Amino acid sequence: MSDTAWLEPMFKAIDKMDAAAFAAFLAEDVRFTFGSGEPVVGRQESEAAVAGFFSSIAGLQHEITDRWCIDNDAMVRGRVTYTRHDGSKLAVPFANVFKIKGDLIDDYQIYIDISTLYAS
Repeated sequence: MSDTAWLEPMFKAIDKMDAAAFAAFLAEDVRFTFGSGEPVVGRQESEAAVAGFFSSIAGLQHEITDRWCIDNDAMVRGRVTYTRHDGSKLAVPFANVFKIKGDLIDDYQIYIDISTLYAS
């Protein structure tokens, strides 16, 4: 992927909390790391991890402010707003780094601090 056109449909899938549609962007042996969590390896394992995260929130919405694509690497930066099950919201900055193999994401790293997402 030499451009970032795929980012929009991928983030739409995420914002719809559709883990299966999100996973379609991942290579079979993807390495997926969310924040300071342990990496998850594999498309099905990443889909399950993301589905688990989605069940812990009521919604989310990404606003992408910057995007870059250099060779087989892509980066995106922005702000994500999480809606908790009680209806309250938390907006935090994020940055994602992607390693691309063919037309799929081979390594997906999310840099974000959600330490207050579950705070009471």
